[in-house]
Amino acid sequence: MTAPRRILISGAGVSGLALAHWLHRSGWAVTVVEKAGALRDGGYPIDVRGTATEVVRRMGILPRLRDGHIDSRRCTFLDAEGGEVASVSPRAVAGGVEGQDLEVRRGDLVASLHALVRDDVEFLFDDSVAAFDPAGRGVDVTFRGGRQRTFDLVVGADGAHSHTRESLFGPEERFHRYLGYCFALFTMPNTLGLSRELVMWNTPGKAAALYAVGDADEVHALLAFHRPQPPSDALRDPDARQGLVATVFADAGWEIPGMIDALRDAEDPFFDTVGQIRMPRWSSGRVALVGDAAYAPSFLTGQGTSLALAGAYTLAHALAAHRDHTAAFAAHERDLREFVAVNQALVDNGAATLFPTTARALEQRNTLLRGLVTLPSATARPAHSALTLPEPPAGTTAGGRCHRGPGPSGRR
Repeated sequence: MTAPRRILISGAGVSGLALAHWLHRSGWAVTVVEKAGALRDGGYPIDVRGTATEVVRRMGILPRLRDGHIDSRRCTFLDAEGGEVASVSPRAVAGGVEGQDLEVRRGDLVASLHALVRDDVEFLFDDSVAAFDPAGRGVDVTFRGGRQRTFDLVVGADGAHSHTRESLFGPEERFHRYLGYCFALFTMPNTLGLSRELVMWNTPGKAAALYAVGDADEVHALLAFHRPQPPSDALRDPDARQGLVATVFADAGWEIPGMIDALRDAEDPFFDTVGQIRMPRWSSGRVALVGDAAYAPSFLTGQGTSLALAGAYTLAHALAAHRDHTAAFAAHERDLREFVAVNQALVDNGAATLFPTTARALEQRNTLLRGLVTLPSATARPAHSALTLPEPPAGTTAGGRCHRGPGPSGRR
C-alpha cells in the first residue's frame, strides 16, 4: 500500500485550514504549523461571498455560518462635524446578494474550519518554519523549535506578510502594491450604544469608523488615512505608529479624540498599510503559496476571505487531479489567476467608497450615497460569479464522508 503524500501548511488561518480539509479528503497526510500558541479568535468581521459560499457549502459548514451571520442593519456616513450624510443598507454599499452572502466573525469561520480537521490533521502550534530546502525529492524543513522533518510539498498560507514567500521569492517589496493608505484597527468600549451597524466619518484623505457587530459592550474601531508613500519607520515601531495616527487626526472632531485615547489603551491594536500582493507565479519547485500570501486583494475589495477559500479549494483540487506537483501548481494558477485579477480590480471601487482623498471626490461619494437612500438595490459584484468550481475530488462526499468510487483524481 502506497504511503500518503506528506504536505506541510504554514499558517492556521482561513486559507491554511481550508486547504488542510480538502487535502486530507483527497488522501494527503497534512501537517499545519502555526506560530501562535492557539487558533486566533476575534478579528474584524469578514465576508463570505459568491464562489466562496459554494466552497463552504461543500465543506458542510454553511448552516453553522448562516447561524453566525451578523446581519448588520445600516451603514451611516458622517461629515467632518459628525452630521449625517446618508444612512443606507450595508448591501447597498458593498454589493452582494441578499440572503446568500455572509458576514461572520473571523474567529467563527476559523473555528468552523478547525472543527473539520482537528481530529485528522497534525497541528504544530507555537512554532514556525525557520528554514527549508526544496532541492531534493522532498522539502527538508527546520522548525524554529528545533525539530527537522521532510515533506513532499510545502504551502505558505501565512498571510500578506508571508515568511514563506520572502524565503522563497525575496523581499515583500517586490510584490507589494501599496494603495496609498494606512490604517489602525482595534476594539474599544461601545460608548455610543451602537447595535448591528457601522458608522463612518470622513474628511478628505481621512476616515474613522465604529462597527458594532451585535449589541456588545465593545465595537471594532478603524482609523485610516491617505499617505502617498508608506511610512516605513512607523511600520517598525509601535510607539511611532500610534504617534503618527494621533498626529494625523489631531484636529479631527466627532468621536476621534476618544478613539485616539482608546487606541493607546487597546489590547489588540493592528497597524498596517493597505496594499495588494501581486506575483508573476505562486510556486517554485515543491513550495507554493495560497491566500493572502500569494494574492492578497486588500480589505478595500471585501474579497480577501472569499479568495482564500476559493484558492484553497482549487489548489487542493489540482493536487488531487495531478500526481506531479509541477503540473498541479500550473493548473491551479491557470484556473484561478483570472478570478484573482477580477477581484483585485475591485480595489478602486472600494477606495472611492470608503476613503475619498479630495473634497471633490468626497462630495461625489456623498452624492452617490444620498442617491442610494432612494435607490437601494445594489447588484452583486462581478467577481462573485467569475469562477466555476470543479467538482470535489472523487472518493468523498461534500460533507467529508468517504464513499465507494474512483480514486482521488478530481476529474468529473
